[in-house]
Amino acid sequence: MSALARNEAAVAKAAPKTADIVHLAKQPERRIDPRQLALAALRGIAPPVVVLALILLVWQVLCSAPDASLPSPHVVWTEAYDLIAYPFFNYGSQDIGLGWRVLVSLQRVAYGFGLAAVTGVIVGAIIGQSVWAMRGLDPIFQVLRTVPPLAWLPLSLAAFQDSNPSAIFVIFITSIWPVIINTAVGVRNIPQDYRNVAEVLRLNQFEFFFKIMLPSAAPYIFTGLRIGVGLSWLAIVAAEMLTGGVGIGFFIWDAWNSSRLPDIIVALAYIGIVGFALDKLVAALGKLVTRGASAS
Repeated sequence: MSALARNEAAVAKAAPKTADIVHLAKQPERRIDPRQLALAALRGIAPPVVVLALILLVWQVLCSAPDASLPSPHVVWTEAYDLIAYPFFNYGSQDIGLGWRVLVSLQRVAYGFGLAAVTGVIVGAIIGQSVWAMRGLDPIFQVLRTVPPLAWLPLSLAAFQDSNPSAIFVIFITSIWPVIINTAVGVRNIPQDYRNVAEVLRLNQFEFFFKIMLPSAAPYIFTGLRIGVGLSWLAIVAAEMLTGGVGIGFFIWDAWNSSRLPDIIVALAYIGIVGFALDKLVAALGKLVTRGASAS
């Protein structure tokens, strides 16, 4: 064998073999399992349904006596069937379904709580940025937030001379405090690194507010908003009992004056369901904005 042939053979022997192609296993497609979805839904729905059934059963047993002071579930269903089955009937100015009354109350809540949310976030951000403002205003806010909603109603009626803006003001003044306090705490807890980055980038106050402050304090802000929306719904029901109109609160007071206890019970169910929905709506919006982050 010549030297050239021996060199070619040595090179061929020393050359690495071509790597075998490894075929990765194909990822199985994720399919929605209806059985798993049904089981998950059953776990979430079954417990409250069972508890509700037990409550209704105990209620029926306790209030089925002829001399019972409260109506039983059967009596409520029989005497208030139209309110339950037809929430949006409209037979006149005051003869309307509870669905329309809830919408009127929700409109007032939207005005009052919307103003409280915007004002509370701005004021809370200002207070959170200043130690002196926090020390000076926090004790005042802590005192004012303990004032019951109805205690503000006489002053608001004297100031506005009208029931509708007075009810909106009661909602505003009741729900603004948790928004201010939680926003201020969230701003105070912004990491110093974020502030240093803002100084390096030379962000002005407007840019710092929207790019650093709001995203960082968002979990605290939405915690305050959840508390505030619950207080708003409580305040409007209480205020409407005294200011009148067609809201759900005045309906309860009018039903009490007419001794229609089944109507009151149905209205209370409406109030609870709507309040629960408002809380879940704000919580879902907060989870979407903060991407699941929570206040610590």
